[in-house]
Amino acid sequence: MMGFQAQQAQPLMARAPILKPQARDLRPVAAAVIGLLLSSAALAQNAENSTPATAATTATTTLPEVTVSASGTNRTVDDMTTPVSVLQGDALVQKRGASLGETLANEPGIQATHFGAGASRPVIRGMDGARVKVLNDGAVIQDASTISPDHAVVSEPMLATQIEVLRGPSALIYGAGAIGGVVNVLDNKIPTKVPEKGYEGQVEVRAGTGANDAATALSLTAGSGPFALHVEGMARNADDYRVGSGWGLGNKVDGSRARNAGGSVGLSWIGDSGYVGLAYTRTQARYGLPGHNHSFEGCHTHGLQLHCGGHDDHDHGEEGHDHDHDHEEEGVPVVDMHSERYDLRSEWRQPFAGVSAIRLRGGVTRYHHDEIEGGEISTSFKNRAHDMRVDVLHEPIAGWTGLVGFEAAQRRFSATGEEAYVQPTRTQSQGVYLLEERRFGDFGVEAALRHDWQSVYANDDGLVRKHKGNSVSLGGSWRFMPGYRLSAHVTSASRLPTAEELYARGLHMATSTYELGNPDLRKERSGNIDIGIARTAGDTTYSVNVYRNRVNNYIYGRTVDEHEGLQLLQYAQQTATFTGLEGQIQHRIDANWTVGATGDLVHAKLEDGSKIPRLAPARVGLRVAGKWANWRSEAQWQLVKRQNKVADYETETPGYGMLNWRVSYHQTSSDGTPWQIYLKLDNLTNKLAYVHTSFIKNAAPLQGRAVSLGFIKQF
Repeated sequence: MMGFQAQQAQPLMARAPILKPQARDLRPVAAAVIGLLLSSAALAQNAENSTPATAATTATTTLPEVTVSASGTNRTVDDMTTPVSVLQGDALVQKRGASLGETLANEPGIQATHFGAGASRPVIRGMDGARVKVLNDGAVIQDASTISPDHAVVSEPMLATQIEVLRGPSALIYGAGAIGGVVNVLDNKIPTKVPEKGYEGQVEVRAGTGANDAATALSLTAGSGPFALHVEGMARNADDYRVGSGWGLGNKVDGSRARNAGGSVGLSWIGDSGYVGLAYTRTQARYGLPGHNHSFEGCHTHGLQLHCGGHDDHDHGEEGHDHDHDHEEEGVPVVDMHSERYDLRSEWRQPFAGVSAIRLRGGVTRYHHDEIEGGEISTSFKNRAHDMRVDVLHEPIAGWTGLVGFEAAQRRFSATGEEAYVQPTRTQSQGVYLLEERRFGDFGVEAALRHDWQSVYANDDGLVRKHKGNSVSLGGSWRFMPGYRLSAHVTSASRLPTAEELYARGLHMATSTYELGNPDLRKERSGNIDIGIARTAGDTTYSVNVYRNRVNNYIYGRTVDEHEGLQLLQYAQQTATFTGLEGQIQHRIDANWTVGATGDLVHAKLEDGSKIPRLAPARVGLRVAGKWANWRSEAQWQLVKRQNKVADYETETPGYGMLNWRVSYHQTSSDGTPWQIYLKLDNLTNKLAYVHTSFIKNAAPLQGRAVSLGFIKQF
């Protein structure tokens, strides 16, 4: 589906009974939590009896300093004025899933679109699609995931070294359109240093029961003199996954199987004042599309009304089946995706007086995927794109440090075949931006400006639409006590319409919609305020943020007609308001045990009082973690609230509670390199859980009980 804020369709074949949660459903959860805590306590007690303590208990703890690459000036999390999440190290290993959306789905303020096992994109503060920008080390990932939720993000979590999420529209240096947030995935495919011993690397193998899945990843960096070479690769294979107990359509999601593989080769020249490197990355994926509904073939529009079947009757005669293959025997359609990308990254430090560094990012992408039905290609999507950005970081000027930058991109997108609901388009965009920051004792100030231009050409109609917009943000933080921080951020940002929102016209069976673009769409104007408080030192640490985002000319898919589950969507505009809260807290009981909680909620509505479709439900999570000697253990229970604030033509989604457990053993080899074995148990109570943010929530619930065993070795 082109704009993810279109009204939700409910395919006939995907309609399943939805059970309302009862209080008794929490009994097995509580019992399992108690059991896990007792088992973890026993594990820690056994370790204490057999292994002496290696560190004394300290009076207080302080969160480690983590550098945020997406900040532009490499600030730490504690220095950020905007809410930020960073996954790295063991936290990334334990939360990593088969897709980017699955990996981030439990972070505060972040959920996922969930389109079976093959595709899942982050939803940040109730916003998705083009309002959430996904980057690879600061460069835009050029795939087709913003066009439709059944298109996968070309980013592999198993090869990521760090994932950063900046919530809200404050990261203007990466595009004013990202008013939901920015996700930046870091990797090592272009080396920035030569390994001290001449080589270094990591291997990981993993297998699970939920979908009989297996995955392997390998990375190696070697270098000599000023040159370094990096090679990495991964492969994953999974069958149809099992769902929780009580689903009316069986125990597995038909067509949810997924297979993907990818790898990179990168070479860098590294000197005392910087580096320059090139990399080639190839990604392949093949996954099913659950819930695909063929009963709407032949449906078309008469003005703003749907017409399905022949003009002389109401069945799906010849017009509804104008191709030869039999859909009842062909099974679930499959996406066969291929992506190739060439990356250039460079940094030149202290090039001349007044400039501390110049950074360059550039790439060329050749993306293609076929949707295969009955062994035949029904629709092909192609995306040919190139992008480039340059950041110039200056030395302090009257106490202010920052950067000025320029970025440009071009995308040629085309779709041919049965579901070619967007004519070929060409999008050209440019942007200039300025980011400045300064500290005044315990106060920190950040300001950003940006101006964007965009031209979108429709090849068939000969139309061209040009937009431009200005954006500005101002934020500040105040360390009013040691270990405490108060922050506030205000932003006024523009988002320019996408080619799909402007020119869509056609049937999209994956989401059971018929979409009508609007060439007269204007730019969105978002006004956001975000206030947060955090404690970063001591036995108890926490962060809480409240925000309000008012979007004038908000673009969404308005349902103007419906036929047996198929919805006719016309892209329209009106003011929308998003108000929300997100936070997390952690308490250190002693040297071995910590407890914590997270939560988020967002309320959103349009100016006429109607609801935003597929709005993320409220959640709260509880966490207990223990460690002793070489063992780490964590139990997490998350309660997702029932979502009854639904848009027209949308059904309510029941809430659920889900229990997960992680345990790992860490050791060091004789050569000093670390390794670990980990065990992950997800959805221990085998809960049947539906994802309200998904277009196919009834056709593809979340995975049921699953056990994963993995091994990681560095060398």
